[in-house]
Amino acid sequence: METVTELTNQLVASYARVGGINHLDGKNLPSKRAIAAITQDLLRLLFPGYFDEKLIHSSEIKVVTAELLDSVLGALEDEIRKSLEYNPPSHLPKQNITTAAHSLTVEFLGSLPRIREILQTDMEAAYDGDPAAKSKEEVLVSYPFIEAIAVQRLAHELYLKDVALIPRIMTEWAHTRTGMDLHPGAQIGSHFFVDHCTGTVVGETAIIGDHVKMYHGVTLGAKSTAGGQQLRGKKRHPTIEDRVTIYPGATILGGETVIGAGSTIGGNVFIMNSVAPKSLVIYDGLDMRVLNKANKTAVVDFQI
Repeated sequence: METVTELTNQLVASYARVGGINHLDGKNLPSKRAIAAITQDLLRLLFPGYFDEKLIHSSEIKVVTAELLDSVLGALEDEIRKSLEYNPPSHLPKQNITTAAHSLTVEFLGSLPRIREILQTDMEAAYDGDPAAKSKEEVLVSYPFIEAIAVQRLAHELYLKDVALIPRIMTEWAHTRTGMDLHPGAQIGSHFFVDHCTGTVVGETAIIGDHVKMYHGVTLGAKSTAGGQQLRGKKRHPTIEDRVTIYPGATILGGETVIGAGSTIGGNVFIMNSVAPKSLVIYDGLDMRVLNKANKTAVVDFQI
């Protein structure tokens, strides 16, 4: 039987031989465990009383909020400092990394009231759009969508500030909990709702308008990633305009693909071309067809 010393020697030899998955002697990276804890506390700040173990009275909300904000500020500042040391943004002013991390953290926390305003519209869309919802409280405490979109909107703020690693850690934490993969780079409008969530994927450069409703298994993806890193920064994912509904299993691909306002995308369709406003795209078991929603006539100049 091999001893611990022998097992250690074998593993250390592997570290030397297979170096691509080590991170030794470099910059200290943000901690996944710490980011998960911070994200949970951010949810408590966004939805006071819903992510807490006990009731919070209005008479104590200011004290509770101040204590939690102080804790989050310190913890997040440490992680943002690690991120800036690992990969400082090109636009970062010539200043001490610690000072920059503090400024970014305070600025981010200052965005929480604005994020709450748009999350209010998401909650309303979820409640109004699901007859199975018995109350708004049920939506907030039990729907995985609320957690997923709240974390995405938080992470998007850090993504816009070019904070490395942390936004993706946040959204992947939410992904594992909710089954919904929302990239922090995606631009998502107000009154957004995804029913059931499971298997939904929204790519980095996707743009989603206001009052968009999607169902499980929808993919807003890229036509191809064969170009690898050469595609970084390019528009690869579709644009979904206002008041579009996308049913389960639909796949919509391509940075130039635009789904026009007011359209309905049926289940299990596969789209790589733009769709005119107020269109109905359906799969009838044999072919995909694009119809005008008003009179159900075929749109003959569209090809998938």
